[in-house]
Amino acid sequence: MGTILLPDFGAAFRAVDRVAQLLKKVTTALDRAKVPYAVIGGNAVAAWVASIDPEAIRATKDVDILTRRENLPAMSEALRKIGYDMVEVLGVTRFVNRRRPSPKSGVHIVVANEKVRSHYMHPAPDVTSAVKSKSGYVVIDLPNLVAMKLQSFRPVDQTHIIDMLGVNLIQDDLVASLPPDLQERFHQVRRIAENS
Repeated sequence: MGTILLPDFGAAFRAVDRVAQLLKKVTTALDRAKVPYAVIGGNAVAAWVASIDPEAIRATKDVDILTRRENLPAMSEALRKIGYDMVEVLGVTRFVNRRRPSPKSGVHIVVANEKVRSHYMHPAPDVTSAVKSKSGYVVIDLPNLVAMKLQSFRPVDQTHIIDMLGVNLIQDDLVASLPPDLQERFHQVRRIAENS
């Protein structure tokens, strides 16, 4: 009988735990320093999905934070104190662990009120568009999260939209509030979800 090498599920669980610990560490440091921010990306999706069904959340590999450009120096100081240094990677601001400086496992920054990519139609929202999550950190509000995911529109973003549809987070009034280009993208994703 041959040997089948199964994946190291323990490593996967440790990676998920590492992201959760990083999220808590970073948001605690920003709250303590009174730096305006909002959690975005996969962790924001997880927070919103968990508000309906904690068993339906999906793991993510890094921490995405929205902040205003003028708050970057204060954010840099707050995160430097917990061992994270600011770097630019291909024009993207990240904070990486000083001892293990891997951009893949750091903190990705999105600048509020600016376009994430030059070809995007809409700028990122402001940090004032945020609410407190059950976990205690500040997370972007649902309409802006949906809009950001539809604008980015990578396969992972489409999957996140499907996850939110799966727990009935996205209602018709939210869709109606989106710009027409994002409404069209939403309907594309909903058709994918309905046909899968």
